[in-house]
Amino acid sequence: MKKIVMSIVALTATTALMAAVEAGACQGCHGQDWSKIALGKSKNVSEMTHADIATALKGYKAGTYGGPMAGLMKGQVAKYSDADLEAFSKTIGK
Repeated sequence: MKKIVMSIVALTATTALMAAVEAGACQGCHGQDWSKIALGKSKNVSEMTHADIATALKGYKAGTYGGPMAGLMKGQVAKYSDADLEAFSKTIGK
């Protein structure tokens, strides 16, 4: 019983972190299946690994990642914690 309760608690916490990032805003540029090259300049997110996505998102937030989309993306991710971005990255990519 204790394992079941702990699993439910962990799942609830993970779901809460994933829900923190507004995927709809991301999909507006990157596409519903994440394969759209946003504004003709981004990488194909669906081909990136979860780790690469997390690195990119946290780098955009810190101002240490990105080329022509760095300014736009920093504004998109600045409001999220690194934990939010890490959890979200695990929901997309490979």
